[in-house]
Amino acid sequence: MTDLQTSIGDFQFDNVFMNASGVRCYTEEDLDALAQSDAGTFVTKSATQAKRLGNPSPRYARLELGSINSMGLPNEGLDYYLNYALKFQEKHPGQWIFLSVAGLTMEENLAMAHTIEDSDFNGLVEFNLSCPNVPGKPQTGYDFDRTKEVLTNLFTFFTKPAGVKLPPYFDLAQFDQMAAILNQFPLQFVNSINSLGNGLMIDPETDTALIKPKGGLGGMGGAYAKPIALANVRAFSQRLDPKIQLIGTGGVTNGRDAYDLILAGASLVQVGTLLQEEGPAVFTRLSRELQAVMQTKGYTNLSDFKGQLKTQ
Repeated sequence: MTDLQTSIGDFQFDNVFMNASGVRCYTEEDLDALAQSDAGTFVTKSATQAKRLGNPSPRYARLELGSINSMGLPNEGLDYYLNYALKFQEKHPGQWIFLSVAGLTMEENLAMAHTIEDSDFNGLVEFNLSCPNVPGKPQTGYDFDRTKEVLTNLFTFFTKPAGVKLPPYFDLAQFDQMAAILNQFPLQFVNSINSLGNGLMIDPETDTALIKPKGGLGGMGGAYAKPIALANVRAFSQRLDPKIQLIGTGGVTNGRDAYDLILAGASLVQVGTLLQEEGPAVFTRLSRELQAVMQTKGYTNLSDFKGQLKTQ
């Protein structure tokens, strides 16, 4: 019998799969559907302090190998998701969930962190430093000095279990520099990667960009992201303090893709584009497919192969 149980720090989960923030987690109904699925846990939509409508439509397009989007952080605001999380934990003690926040400024991030710190929320908090689709707002995760400043200010007061969501990196020096920063702070996890920022896809019939915001530029997800996601998870698994665990996100279309992310070092696996296309039932299929791969390999637990990637 194959077991998909996993953990982040002291938090135990019955299944390695969860949603990626931004996909089918906007409303309470969305979150309830995730809670009732075979996912091991779920994360709320990345919240700003106030409600945001996001970018104009069309802002999402399905592609042959994935998707392109420029959503622009539409969300109901922190209070909406924090209130949901507080109600959920009261009804489901011992079922841990993630609350995601993505302030557009450092001041907004810190203000939201204070709100969460002062609340009774007892799950994990994700600070999203990597949204690529807000015009005029650079990704904090690409500014290493700014990232260190945000985390330094954050951990002067924040005591709840927390982690960061990062953009994809492409240079070994970037992995070295970011890991050196992250290792200075009491992080529980790093989520890698967000979508591949600022791709462009064109409709061949109309010669028009597929999405409207930012002149057609948007984040690439799905199979397009898998090699970069694997590289980022692997690189950080070799550089981060072992107490900081990895959530692997990007490129999951089947159980083997999830297996590969775990092999590279992921403790949890997030699903984005595929969840958007197939709905929460996808977690049942992915779990079955991952278990089949494990059985073929003779593995019974994720720990049998997690981080055990072989190199030539």
